[in-house]
Amino acid sequence: MTEKIILPPQPGPPSDVERIKSESNYLRGSLEETLEYPISSGIPDDDNRLMKFHGSYLQDDRDLRNERQRQKLEPAYQFMVRVRAPGGVATPAQWLVMDQLAHKYGNGTLKLTTRQAFQMHGILKWNMKKSIQEINASLMDTLAACGDVNRNVMCNPNPYQSDIHAEVYGWAQKLSDYLSPRTTAYHEIWLDGEKVVDSQETEEEIEPMYGALYLPRKFKIGVAVPPSNDVDVFSQDLGLIAILEEGKLVGFNIAIGGGMGMTHGDTETYPQLARVIGFCTTDQVVEVAEKIITIQRDYGNRSVRKYARFKYTIDARGLEWIVNELNERLGWKLESAREYHFDHNGDRYGWVKGSNGNWHFTFFIQNGRIQDVDDYLLMTGLREIAKIHTGDFRLSPNQNLVISNISNTKKKKIVELIEKYGLTDGEHYSALRRSSMACVAFPTCGLAMAEAERYLPSLVDKIELMLDESGLRDKEIVIRMSGCPNGCSRPALGEIGFIGKAPGKYNMYLGAGFVGDRLNKIYRENIGEEEILALLKPLLLQYAKERQEGEHFGDFVIRTGHVKAVQSGLDFHD
Repeated sequence: MTEKIILPPQPGPPSDVERIKSESNYLRGSLEETLEYPISSGIPDDDNRLMKFHGSYLQDDRDLRNERQRQKLEPAYQFMVRVRAPGGVATPAQWLVMDQLAHKYGNGTLKLTTRQAFQMHGILKWNMKKSIQEINASLMDTLAACGDVNRNVMCNPNPYQSDIHAEVYGWAQKLSDYLSPRTTAYHEIWLDGEKVVDSQETEEEIEPMYGALYLPRKFKIGVAVPPSNDVDVFSQDLGLIAILEEGKLVGFNIAIGGGMGMTHGDTETYPQLARVIGFCTTDQVVEVAEKIITIQRDYGNRSVRKYARFKYTIDARGLEWIVNELNERLGWKLESAREYHFDHNGDRYGWVKGSNGNWHFTFFIQNGRIQDVDDYLLMTGLREIAKIHTGDFRLSPNQNLVISNISNTKKKKIVELIEKYGLTDGEHYSALRRSSMACVAFPTCGLAMAEAERYLPSLVDKIELMLDESGLRDKEIVIRMSGCPNGCSRPALGEIGFIGKAPGKYNMYLGAGFVGDRLNKIYRENIGEEEILALLKPLLLQYAKERQEGEHFGDFVIRTGHVKAVQSGLDFHD
């Protein structure tokens, strides 16, 4: 039985999305009828809002939009499908299914997301049900990969701490399972499950935690294992920092209220860092997560969605109020936070022998795109590895891929396949490129204002010439690019960050912390490539000449006065 919910007064009337959820009968809406409607390859906006809860967005190919308008044709509608992989872990068999579906129904590529999920693009409406059924048959799903619920739970891949990874991954899986929506709508619509006769009479059985309106906005959880902060734990609504004592996992520090999204021109929106509020033991973490989510459920802004993330709930009511409310709901208090230390937030590439004696190989996957291009048969090579691999595939928070738990007997054959297909850990690339990340943006993302995935590699090509000139090719600098201020690639945590403003134009940010513990600051607004390169060149040359021993680029630009340090999103626009 769920506790009685008394929603606080809203600053205005509920948003239209709240109406859609309220009328949806627990995420059903008219999706079943819409998917069978033969006249259009698109769906109405109300149903598209509900589709997000089922793990998909309706998109159209923006490269073709103008031409189709001239021909008086409807947009080239297609669906993006996001497949949850808690902790980023998939079996070789599941990898092969994703590969097959990408070619059978999608555009022939896979995208590894910044939340360790799979993404497929280009799926037509007529193929949606078959796609999701085949995903489900592989023991994966798309439920809650999007929407106003808890999203894919992230987890540090930790190839060099195999025993700890297994335990931490287990908690990520438990959190994902426990916090999933309970509505049977997903099974009814996609998997031909038995229909609930009268959902209105079984409200608490269907959604005991979320209730009929679910959350005000999406909710994100990530689990970091020091010394690596590759999940960008401070960007999460709920960040869990694993505490190891004498090599054993004893619990988690709890950090709350992170989030990367904002809106251009609205200083009431901002990226924010999660703040550590205490410690809990492992057996308490699921209860803590649930109670934190219910606070956001009850007090989040349901009137204006751009102010609805948990970070704004915390900043509006105060961190102390949130902690007191959490303690009251738990019936006990968190312990004081325990000591931890982060020293990096990127991936460690190439071969690593784990503590369990098995081997792991981390590939550099530029911007997470799995495809065959020209003479680089990445997708084919990974397919062949999956056919013989008996360990697991781990999607990293930086859009890279770990072939994990390779036995000594399998290693030789996998080495041969890596060499045969020219697969790489990126060692011939600059450290900057290996530390780069971009969102999808054009042509499929409807929110994109500028290119990201298709453009960042060519921009890095030009920046690498400066790195060679200044002797910085092997110096790690975190660079992030997003096509819009939603921040899917976590650009506010880039030592060099770009957020799209218009085609070919970006806001440029500098000064984030190398380990993801400080936001960056705007350096120049609305600039194109020529200005970007003209600004970066003297900065990089100065950094090469004047940096102190061990000093990272983000720290350097603050020390030398190029930008101010930003420890809180409340100071992001100052």
